[in-house]
Amino acid sequence: MGELQGQVALVTGGASGLGKSIVQRFLQEGARVGVLDRARERTEALQKELGDQVCATVGDVTLLADNRSAVAQTVARFGRLDCFIGNAGVWDFNLSLNDLPDDRIERAFDELFGINVKGCMLGAKAAMAELARTRGSIIFTVSFAGFHPSGGGPLYTSSKHALVGMIRELAYELAPKIRVNGVAPGPMPTDLRGLRTLEMENRSISEVMNPEQGARGLPLGRFPELEDYTGAYLMLASKKSGILTTGHVINCDSGLEIRGVARAAGGEHL
Repeated sequence: MGELQGQVALVTGGASGLGKSIVQRFLQEGARVGVLDRARERTEALQKELGDQVCATVGDVTLLADNRSAVAQTVARFGRLDCFIGNAGVWDFNLSLNDLPDDRIERAFDELFGINVKGCMLGAKAAMAELARTRGSIIFTVSFAGFHPSGGGPLYTSSKHALVGMIRELAYELAPKIRVNGVAPGPMPTDLRGLRTLEMENRSISEVMNPEQGARGLPLGRFPELEDYTGAYLMLASKKSGILTTGHVINCDSGLEIRGVARAAGGEHL
């Protein structure tokens, strides 16, 4: 019997990349899973691939109505909700403050924070009543960038720091009925896309990943696969293994923190 037997989870951004790996791991552990994703083709393909154990909804995490619709459809299909995973996100491709275009910086900020931060808050808002009924949990996908520089530019890095604060606040507000935690992955070959505002929506972080070179910079000496990160989500979602954990972020960085962050050359424009 799996660790999540009989439980139901809802994963945003679950139709590809890390989100899809979380969905697959939870299914292996006995859960049934709802998915909210804005990519219609990938979402419909996921439903076809995984069948009746998944309830896939096409929608926008930046809209409360779409989050509520995903929760309602998941509960209507499976009868309950035990875990909400706010995983949908976008990246800024390490674009520095100096290089952010003046005429698009405000829209870029709103787009990135809308998905990475507001999307998580709206998902939690939509799910909290159902989670309180099951003594469930919320898990947000943070990032190494939620604690250290160089995991993105100022937009992405500040959004992930904001998520750490949200986790702590919601853990305090929603206790004792709902546990709230996060997972902070390090490098991985996922399909994290860029900002539409900056015409990066068709670019993926996987394009700039060099697993062989990246492994040499990690104390553990190997470049992670997507499924390597799913155990942390499993532990936090479990009502056995994670029952005493709330207000925390599991940092799965392959040792980046103990290595330290190398400072890139720069600052010439100043």
